[in-house]
Amino acid sequence: MNRENLSRAWMIVAMLWLVALLNYFDRLMLTTMRLSIKEAIPMTDAEFGLLTSVFLWVYAGLSPFGGYLADRFNRSRVIIGSLLFWSLVTFLTGQARTFHQLLAARALMGVSEAAYIPAALALIADYHRGSTRSLATGIHETGIFIGSAIGGLGGWLAMRCGWSFSFTVFGVVGIVYSVLLAFTLTDAPAGDRRLTEKSEAVARPKLWEAMVSLCSERDFFCLAGYWGLLGIAGWAIVGWLPSYLNERFQLDQGTAGLSATGYLFVAAFFGVLFGGWWADRWSRTNERGRVLVTLIGLCIAAPAVLVAAQTDVLVVAIVGMTIYGFTRVFGDANMMPMLCLVSDPRYRATGYGVINMVSCGLGGVAIYAGGKLMDHGMSLSVLFLFSAGIMVVCALLLVPVRPRRLPDQCGI
Repeated sequence: MNRENLSRAWMIVAMLWLVALLNYFDRLMLTTMRLSIKEAIPMTDAEFGLLTSVFLWVYAGLSPFGGYLADRFNRSRVIIGSLLFWSLVTFLTGQARTFHQLLAARALMGVSEAAYIPAALALIADYHRGSTRSLATGIHETGIFIGSAIGGLGGWLAMRCGWSFSFTVFGVVGIVYSVLLAFTLTDAPAGDRRLTEKSEAVARPKLWEAMVSLCSERDFFCLAGYWGLLGIAGWAIVGWLPSYLNERFQLDQGTAGLSATGYLFVAAFFGVLFGGWWADRWSRTNERGRVLVTLIGLCIAAPAVLVAAQTDVLVVAIVGMTIYGFTRVFGDANMMPMLCLVSDPRYRATGYGVINMVSCGLGGVAIYAGGKLMDHGMSLSVLFLFSAGIMVVCALLLVPVRPRRLPDQCGI
């Protein structure tokens, strides 16, 4: 890749970084406003959990189609359209006054965000090949973690300005940024996209062909199982950690929200960069380097969650969750790069959409189930212990994964 193309490739990551931040800030800040929202709009803990779960279920169900749109049409236009749509929905969320209005807004949020992540990661993979792919993906993921971390500001702002304030302001921010991207974000040149045959560069993939191709790869099922089960563990921890800190250590809503998202996602920020850098470096000498880095991260993250779930000392809990945040995300930097190792390049966005569907669908079940069990008196520490066990299973699913694409197709 020449210097001009390399500069453009990193510029794409920079532009998408802010989109990723808004993506996760807009979707997660609600989880830190539990007390304020329940005070303004009466609901049970199960109903509050349902607000996140319905988002995840809709988001999950539409993710394969969102990924297919990115494979079938212009990736950059799909990204811009998704950002504009979910920003409008974020603004409208702040105007909700009943539980059903809020629930409908969260469902629309799932519709609007379904196409972004598959399209963005596929666009980054189009621009970045070989020794920069995992790091580029990891840098993009730091936008997600920063967005998640400052999502904790939602609880703080809700205490001071009302719960709807953040939704209104950041909805407007997203709308403005989508207009700016319309003039700057573009797809990679056709020659840079790693298609199996030149004649396929102009072919429009069909959804059923993509699904048949993906389902013919054994390792695709391993990756889908790994990412899906990790969705249960990850979303259960993210969705209920503020409430866990609030109840176990008697922190107020704002402090619990900032502690849960701040320590966890700042650690994830550095972890995803380290995991991406390490995977790129290791993959130069070992074709399974990206898989092995992810596996090692899980083997460290699981016991860290066990410690955090069992302790009665706040500092120890924070240290455990910080270690978890740093190591679990090695896989976030490498999920798309690993998918590129085992799938046809024409269908990588669709493939990620399918994997995202499994992950978020199961994650939504975990969050809703956590709320139901809380209503029946279950301690959230039990949910975290279960999540640690799931991460061990995720590590086992990665053991048999082997690259099946040629080096010039997958960018090892």
